[in-house]
Amino acid sequence: MRFNPRLSDGPQARCSTGKLKDAIMPYLRTMTRWESYLVSAAKVINAYKGDLPLHHFLKKFFKQHPQMGSRDRRWISQLVYHYFRLGWWKRDMEVSERLLLGTFLCEQKSNDLLAQLQPAWNEQIDASLAEKLQLSNAGELTAEQLFPFTDELSEGIDANAFALSYLNQPHFFLRIRNNRQDKILAILKQANIAYELSENRTTLALPNGTKIEELIPDKSWYEVQDASSQQTGLLFKPSRGQRWWDCCAASGGKSILLKDQEPNVQLLVSDVRRSILENLQQRFAAAGVKNYEARVADLTNPAFPGTMGNVKFDGIILDAPCSGSGTWGRTPESLAFFKKEEIQRYQDLQKRIADNVIHFVKPGGVLIYITCSVFKKENEEVAAFIEANSNLRREEGGVIPGYESGADTMYAVRFRRVG
Repeated sequence: MRFNPRLSDGPQARCSTGKLKDAIMPYLRTMTRWESYLVSAAKVINAYKGDLPLHHFLKKFFKQHPQMGSRDRRWISQLVYHYFRLGWWKRDMEVSERLLLGTFLCEQKSNDLLAQLQPAWNEQIDASLAEKLQLSNAGELTAEQLFPFTDELSEGIDANAFALSYLNQPHFFLRIRNNRQDKILAILKQANIAYELSENRTTLALPNGTKIEELIPDKSWYEVQDASSQQTGLLFKPSRGQRWWDCCAASGGKSILLKDQEPNVQLLVSDVRRSILENLQQRFAAAGVKNYEARVADLTNPAFPGTMGNVKFDGIILDAPCSGSGTWGRTPESLAFFKKEEIQRYQDLQKRIADNVIHFVKPGGVLIYITCSVFKKENEEVAAFIEANSNLRREEGGVIPGYESGADTMYAVRFRRVG
């Protein structure tokens, strides 16, 4: 490699402020486009502190650098995400070296950047992970090195397979609605876009970056929804005329899934944030979902149950606030800034919400407890808490191992009230 842009080296470290511009300009003029991408990506990583989602930070960065074109933005973003996909492994490695290593390990097709800066790696881009590690002299890569919280994982999660899945960006999934399969597939074929369709012909995997809104502007045809999130709907099993409550509704994806299964359920949606409910209502309108009630509700407030009266529900969906650790393949920067003690904080929050909700399930009714977490404290331990503090008994469900299919990993359990 001809160039190694270190954050602590170069003219910046050797010049006084007054002489910086004169010293750095000849240096910059010798860079290739690919080398400048490494410098820009390193600048992003050095400035990013994890206080907002990385994609929002990148938008702000590119707004401050309007001279960068779409190809520049795409390459720099990709480099930064590759850096974070290495998790906690080799965090002391020089930033530029880790950027290149991440690109080599995460990419499966040859690319111009490696062809220019690491041609030997580019020639072996389709090699196995073990072969890449040997070729790059990177040493061993274990689950614990990449994901240091393996001792917290839920039962049944393959720690090695889950951790290594971070090296691959999850797929972009749609849930096809209103029997629009043939029309959607015809549009994708005409646009020459590759896809994978599930056996039940409702879950569609597309390449990341697919501009689906431009291809299919009618939102009633589909919902953007991860495959594992779609799978939680198998636990709903609603009947006509039943009363259901999506108590942590957020953007309403589970509610739309419920309504698609049985349009004639009586639905209450609630969330602690009014702005989120306003977004939900816009999404419902686009999806054609009608006949529901929405209310702002703080389910952590001990006084909340008194605001509900004597209402009981045939079904409650508790898609609980959580660490989101099962979705970090989409936001790998989250792993870099996560602290282990946060797991307990989320469990405490989930228990408070569950304790305020579970008593509104009518006899014979069901509670669907869902998280997008991989941690047993948020999953099995909260499920045990629900059983210990109510007449709800677990019927089915558990971990949904999305890491096996390029999807999120989730936890979903169906309980029924027996008395």
